[in-house]
Amino acid sequence: MSELNKSVLQQANAAVTAGDNEGFLAFCAEDIAWSTVGAETLHGKGAVRAWMAKEYTQPPSFTVHNLIGDGDFVAALGDIEGKDADGKPTRNAYCDVWRFRDGKMVELRAFVIEVAK
Repeated sequence: MSELNKSVLQQANAAVTAGDNEGFLAFCAEDIAWSTVGAETLHGKGAVRAWMAKEYTQPPSFTVHNLIGDGDFVAALGDIEGKDADGKPTRNAYCDVWRFRDGKMVELRAFVIEVAK
């Protein structure tokens, strides 16, 4: 199951990088819970869709250094590069811990830290 879940996450992240938010959301359960530690928690696919529309006006790119799967969980450790609201480049280190159910991403616990410029 871990290898399948890793593959789903890689496909979902590729969709985000391509600017295909709906393609990403196709991999998510309707009742997804998306938490960024120290920030907000989004409940449901509609809330994630709205957040992505606001935050991913220009698609970010992901560099995954490690992808670790165990049962229903996949952890991704890497970097995200994107642009802020003013169009300035941003770079964050991240660790996303995803929980899967029936082949869909159902829960995210994201740890995101801005990397000094």
